[in-house]
Amino acid sequence: MELVPISFKKIMQSRAYTVIILGNDSKQFAIYTEPSVGKNLQLLLTQEQHARPITHDLMNAIFTGFDIKLIQVVINNIEDTVYFSRLFLEQQIGDQTQILEIDARPSDCLTFALKHNAPLFCNKEVFEKTVPIKD
Repeated sequence: MELVPISFKKIMQSRAYTVIILGNDSKQFAIYTEPSVGKNLQLLLTQEQHARPITHDLMNAIFTGFDIKLIQVVINNIEDTVYFSRLFLEQQIGDQTQILEIDARPSDCLTFALKHNAPLFCNKEVFEKTVPIKD
């Protein structure tokens, strides 16, 4: 599977939905998600503290506790207008390295990628299917 490096460009929020813009120098595309997901992503980007830990904070604590590292995020499929993605995690256990691939929503994957400064990729076939947007 050939991967295209992409990055987070911007986020736009309304009461009804959140738009996350991803892409590279040649093309940008949008992923739509729930307003609450966008709010959590905006809190991460602005480094605001939550009154209580949210799910991403819980997962980060689990990653830290089990010495799990986020290697990369890959947007690996699109069906109609729904995107699918995978988290690639690494854990060292003794002298063995375990790699785990987990299915997750792109919005959650993006949040983890930004929080852990992990690379973001899109499957080339998926990237070619995305509808380009103008900046």
